[in-house]
Amino acid sequence: MRAARAADLDAVHALALAAGPGMTTLKADRAALAERLAIAEASFAGALPSTARDYVFVLEDLAHGRVAGIAAIKAAVGMDEPFYSFRLGALVHSAPSVGVYARHEVLYLTHDLTGCAELCSLFLHPDYRHGRNGRLLSKSRFLFIAQFPQLFTQPVFAEMRGFQDAAGRSPFWESLGRQFFAMDFDRADDLCQPGRKSYIAELMPRYPIYTGFLSEAARAAIGTTHVATAPARRLLEQEGLAAGTYIDIFDGGPVLQAQVRDLRATRESVLATVDPAARDASPGAPALVCNGSMTDFRVALCAVDVGGGKAGLPEAARRALAVETGCTIRVLENA
Repeated sequence: MRAARAADLDAVHALALAAGPGMTTLKADRAALAERLAIAEASFAGALPSTARDYVFVLEDLAHGRVAGIAAIKAAVGMDEPFYSFRLGALVHSAPSVGVYARHEVLYLTHDLTGCAELCSLFLHPDYRHGRNGRLLSKSRFLFIAQFPQLFTQPVFAEMRGFQDAAGRSPFWESLGRQFFAMDFDRADDLCQPGRKSYIAELMPRYPIYTGFLSEAARAAIGTTHVATAPARRLLEQEGLAAGTYIDIFDGGPVLQAQVRDLRATRESVLATVDPAARDASPGAPALVCNGSMTDFRVALCAVDVGGGKAGLPEAARRALAVETGCTIRVLENA
């Protein structure tokens, strides 16, 4: 996996088309994607303010010269336009005079995640959904955070796609969102693009929503992950993210969060110097290995032997990572 470039536009557009509707942060809008890739290049070059950066990565099949997947980290959400989420809370209604005490679950529309980094735009082409490709695509982003922690001073989060029934309907949207937006889920989701989110503030309720007024199916969907997104959620949880009190405003999907210091890559990855004298590779589970460059950031999943601050890498991995003897790499074992 490597830092995306403007020249990847055709490949990224093809991925967006393959992803189809439902991915708010990966729409098949060629002009918008071109602008995003330009921002990504400027982000990796350090040419933008830290909070305006959008780090986009692509998974490349070197043998066939094909871009197989995409993933991204938005450095800070909500800085140029509001970022909305629901926070789960409680209100207590008590009337001792008649012996009634009731605790009600409520939803608050918030901007609480403003300034946090978002893990987003994860998509792996169906042709590559085998082996450890998905792990490499998802988990590589954490090595970037571990390598450049000064860029991420707030918690990181990821919105999970919410539950849909067998017919593809979102019970949460049908019971709540539709009442205020008067449109289908796909239409509302399609409108939710950078620079076009003002309609959310104009249409969403401004007061706490009692979940008891929602349908039973909608209440059950709160914080529930779409079946197709469950594998991606497990990978994120392995790296230290966990569901909290926030959910997506459209489909009720959970928001996973973590402090940067609590991420497994931050806690367990180690720096080592590439040394041909070190053993070439060790048996067992492969490790995630990244180079130290931000402008040409690269990650490979490979066998590696680390000891005494030195690392032995297979020749193919050294070429993929663009590292030579004496270069410093970061290694996260048991990937």
